[in-house]
Amino acid sequence: MHESNIGLLSGEERSTWIRLRTLILLRWVAIAGQIIALVVAQQLYNLRLELGLCYLAVGVSVIGNLIAIFVFPENKRLSETENFLMVMFDLLQLAFLLYLTGGLHNPFALLLLGPVTISATVMNLKSTTIIGGTAIILVTLLAEFHLPLRTEQGFILRIPDIFVFGNWAAIIIATIFMGAYSRRLSSEMHSMANALAATQMALAREQKLTDLGGVVAAAAHEMGTPLATIKLTSAELMEELEDRPELREDAQLIREQADRCRDILRDMGRAGKNDLHLRQAPLSAVIQEAAEPHAHRGKFIHFEEGPGDGGGYQQPSIMRKPEVIHGLRNLIQNAVDFSSANVWVEAIWTEDVISVRILDDGSGYPAHVIGRLGDPFVRKRRSETDRKQRPEYEGMGLGLFIAKTLLERSGAELSFANGSDPYHQISGQRERCGAIVEVVWPRSRIDAHMGENDIPLGLNQPIEI
Repeated sequence: MHESNIGLLSGEERSTWIRLRTLILLRWVAIAGQIIALVVAQQLYNLRLELGLCYLAVGVSVIGNLIAIFVFPENKRLSETENFLMVMFDLLQLAFLLYLTGGLHNPFALLLLGPVTISATVMNLKSTTIIGGTAIILVTLLAEFHLPLRTEQGFILRIPDIFVFGNWAAIIIATIFMGAYSRRLSSEMHSMANALAATQMALAREQKLTDLGGVVAAAAHEMGTPLATIKLTSAELMEELEDRPELREDAQLIREQADRCRDILRDMGRAGKNDLHLRQAPLSAVIQEAAEPHAHRGKFIHFEEGPGDGGGYQQPSIMRKPEVIHGLRNLIQNAVDFSSANVWVEAIWTEDVISVRILDDGSGYPAHVIGRLGDPFVRKRRSETDRKQRPEYEGMGLGLFIAKTLLERSGAELSFANGSDPYHQISGQRERCGAIVEVVWPRSRIDAHMGENDIPLGLNQPIEI
């Protein structure tokens, strides 16, 4: 799977997820709150408000909601422009209501943060910036221009100027912080959702390939008996048609075609693997299968395997899981892409763990992203040399995320480092100075002959014709 096939959804695409009914419901809640606040201020605290204009502002929201309910279908989803206009209308309506009720002397001025947060969550950067900038301008104007709050006796209710300035500064800072925080959080959530979808697609594809190999092997086995019967019958016909050369040639052609089918099925059986190999294989065989698509891309891939302390000389057989093969394949692809000429794949096993380490002679991971490797859509700034070496490359986050997710699903732990790091030096192997990825499994999780994995699979029956 190419990383360019799955991209981060833009804000414009995300905004189309919002139903009109959702914003209508939120607006009804806001309208109810505004009416309650006006009634309490008038009846309980006897404040002298411009009630006509106040209820006009609330009435405009009510009319807008009623039009939206009766004109648009219930399941309508808003476009980016429609979403922007809805949120901008709510921001301006609230600012006008605050202008009528004391400006920043009104504690409800904090509600101006609501439209900013909504826009940062569901809209693109341009719309969010416009909404946030408008909110900052409105807050600044409300600090100076507003109708004062008056009591029944005509006294003006106001807070000291220093508190007005504090409210203005707090709302400005909160607008910037909440907008940036909400957008960042929303982007990371959508990045993770997209990356997980890509991971599932990769795993499903690998599983289909594995299943196809099983179908091929089963077909080769099942077709063996009827082909043997055809071959035997054609041989008997050839003997009986010795005196009829033209018919004997037809019987001989049937026999030859049966032999050809036998050879084809034998090759298919090898390509599809047998039942035992579909479920387990030696560690080196799985690693070489994962590396095979990248073996002829102009870089040398060196395979090394051997036991660690107490690992025993015999190489372990591991479960041939699609997530293991695809995860290792992505890691090897990344090493091949960024190496200068060589990639090393080392397999080591001990009594307790099985580890695979992938090294290259490239420039290694950028220092500023090495702590974030494995997160989706981690990107680095590319130099002109990088663009010439790999013009189709878009980023290195999604491939590593898929590999990390798939391998961790199989029970592995991954660690990333650079060979030039003084804490990860490889003695005597200075050419292995590039990126290092180490994948470590508890042996009980992946060894085909330990624990729940040790299930008798029976004998593989050869195709006999």
